[in-house]
Amino acid sequence: MPIEQRGVDTIPEEERTSGPRDLISILLGSNLCLGVIVFGWLPPSFGLGLWPSVTAIVTGTLVGIAFTAPLALVSLRTGTNLSTSSGAQFGVRGRLVGSVVGLLLSLGYTALTLWIGGDVMVGALSRLTGLPNTGVSRAVMYGVLAACTVVGAVFGYRLLLRMSKVLSIGMVLLLAVGVFAYAPDFTTAAPPDTAYLLGSFWPTWLLAAVAAGLSGPVAFITLLGDYTRYISPRRHSSRKVLWSTGLGLLVGLLIPQLFGTYTALAARAGAEYAGPLVDAAPFWYLVPLLVAAAAGSVGNAGLMLYSMGLDLDAIVPKATRTTATVIAASVATAFVFVGSFEWDVQAAMTSFVLLLTAIGTPWAVITLIGYVRCRGRYDAEALQVFNRRAKGGVYWFRGGWNVAATLSWAVGAGVGLLAVTTPFYEGPLLALTNGVDCSFVLSGLTGGLVYTVLTSRTAPAPAPAEQAAEEPVAA
Repeated sequence: MPIEQRGVDTIPEEERTSGPRDLISILLGSNLCLGVIVFGWLPPSFGLGLWPSVTAIVTGTLVGIAFTAPLALVSLRTGTNLSTSSGAQFGVRGRLVGSVVGLLLSLGYTALTLWIGGDVMVGALSRLTGLPNTGVSRAVMYGVLAACTVVGAVFGYRLLLRMSKVLSIGMVLLLAVGVFAYAPDFTTAAPPDTAYLLGSFWPTWLLAAVAAGLSGPVAFITLLGDYTRYISPRRHSSRKVLWSTGLGLLVGLLIPQLFGTYTALAARAGAEYAGPLVDAAPFWYLVPLLVAAAAGSVGNAGLMLYSMGLDLDAIVPKATRTTATVIAASVATAFVFVGSFEWDVQAAMTSFVLLLTAIGTPWAVITLIGYVRCRGRYDAEALQVFNRRAKGGVYWFRGGWNVAATLSWAVGAGVGLLAVTTPFYEGPLLALTNGVDCSFVLSGLTGGLVYTVLTSRTAPAPAPAEQAAEEPVAA
């Protein structure tokens, strides 16, 4: 299989051969990994039992999908990734905001996947073979997983799609076997000695809904376009793509996260997940657990790393996608080492997802408002001006930046950061919300409202005549 040569340039119609089923496969297969499973552990680690954990995860996931899935339609129309597509609202240089947000999201989730996957693999090998469970063993395992991940990400979309199709079947079977493996120890009560993280039930439940449920779909706000840009809008309707995105996210996120909640309660995993998960596994399940940790981590981190390469390629147009991918992998691996040896996993995960959700949500809201206003009609050539190191075009605005959109995002992100609560930081606006983290809602509403007001008298940029003749698409 040849290495993919496409970066963030527009995918030609003849290469857009994927379909909605491929989209479901990649969203399902790539998420069946410990990097997503571990989010199901967060609600029990916050002090919630079975049903509060399940309702928090399901509620947050459904809300996140309703907000995130329509973004898949943007790249369906532009033929390039979402960060570059956002140039229609932010300007061909201003779309760097989306590239940076996407880079941070992918970086964090790649590091988390390698971190948890490596810890579980070392723990399983320790019980199977007597391998010392030391910092050196974990460091070697992180490096091996990162190297395997780079191979998949460098070869690109086609290889990752094939891997996802295999993982979507294999990982479902491994997790189904895991349900029986942990059944004797399963309990519906929260882990012992685990009090409500925020002192009472409802604030803790809302935190779990955002940190464990909502964060899953929001992680894809810049990633969905990496897959839908390979789907042809001439052969597949927007309605099919939208429903396929929603279904893929729903099944692909709920299966692993609910498995994470189930195993966390069975293993009494309070302050840590990887160690208790391995210790509670019956000996006969250690090999399937090892396979799941290895294969799932490579599949998920490979897709995240692929997206990181695209975002870095968009930030530095002179770099090739392959070079950008290798650099991104090196940075992600460095984060794994720092996180594993210096940070508490629960605090690091919670802080990361809440902060990135607050920053990324207003960008996504502004991009969706622009999509609705232009009715899905974009000038694909004008979106590539910055990548070609040129100037001009309908999305040039002022020096390549749309000041109104960039300012709106900055205001929304600022409000979100002032309203967030994490183990490391609490925003001053929490006093107005009785200590409840409403950063996601406040950042999105503020960013969208400011953008709507500032651009209320601005007409959307005209699309090329041939694209304007196509069937209009509504979100």
